[in-house]
Amino acid sequence: MLAKLVDALPEGDSWIFEPKWDGFRVLVFRDGNELFLQSRDLKPLNRYFPELEAPLLEALPERAVVDGELVIKGESGLDFEALQLRLHPAASRVKKLAGEIPASIVLWDLLCEGSENLTSLPFLERRARLEKALASAKPPVHLTPITRDRAVAADWFDRFEGAGLDGVMAKEADGVYQPGKRVMLKVKHHRTLDVVLAGFRWHKNAKGIAVGSLLLGLFDDQGRLHHVGVAASFTEKRRLELVEELAPLRENAHVGHPWKEWSDWERDQRVPGVKSRWSRDKTLEWEPLRPERVLEVSFDHMQGTRFRHTTHFVRWRPDKPPAHCTYAQLDVTPPYELERIFQQSI
Repeated sequence: MLAKLVDALPEGDSWIFEPKWDGFRVLVFRDGNELFLQSRDLKPLNRYFPELEAPLLEALPERAVVDGELVIKGESGLDFEALQLRLHPAASRVKKLAGEIPASIVLWDLLCEGSENLTSLPFLERRARLEKALASAKPPVHLTPITRDRAVAADWFDRFEGAGLDGVMAKEADGVYQPGKRVMLKVKHHRTLDVVLAGFRWHKNAKGIAVGSLLLGLFDDQGRLHHVGVAASFTEKRRLELVEELAPLRENAHVGHPWKEWSDWERDQRVPGVKSRWSRDKTLEWEPLRPERVLEVSFDHMQGTRFRHTTHFVRWRPDKPPAHCTYAQLDVTPPYELERIFQQSI
């Protein structure tokens, strides 16, 4: 079951609110001693998170299907980058990381118990069944906290961001589970930030014809320009216009470029940052631009020093020098102890 993005928490007493966890969505199937972890796009996840097998077999009913999120707790909150590192092809590497940065799983829905399909039951009833089924669960298996109080959910929206959570979910108390339908609601943080344009990527199958995404940077206190993410979602017309618009910035862009360490300009050009192991078929070739232009982008969440998701172009900022595009623009939410959230969920 999917979620629809909305601007604010819904009014009324028919809603149940949950924190929006920032991790890998997962369905867990248990049948006796067999356990299967499935990603949202149907990929198997068991081999990447072996440390969760024994705790899940201990916590779940003998036969069950549950919906939830895989997360990793870092020093100051949820660490999505550490979660991505777990998607490694080498079993030895996965085993090492499982010991160093073990994952947790947060569960929020019970879809099947025994031979009974629960998806047609109201969510409030499924939640009660889930609480009973996980009554003896221990970390790293957690039950997500819920509230029916909109004021409490609004407080979560503000405070939990410091723990790496990126919003609040709203579900109708009498709603049934509808796979593939956007019937849940999600409210996420939305902000704007001025960033430096330092490169771009050609649109898929349109090299030299259309721009696919813009590579963005922010300066740290030492004056180093960090790659923080991309801006995309342009119209076809705009992608074509950007080719001509960015052409002057391509001239001699490789000379002294701050990201030259990430690329061999004569051979394979790779985008700064970590390549997603979920997208091995996507090219990360990029073109440098002289970092002289500033643009404003909208975003929802920062994960460490990078944008968690793709940003959206708002406007050019010819009035602002690139040197002013620093991390100091960000309003940092004080870390909220993740243990306190987990304590509420078990």
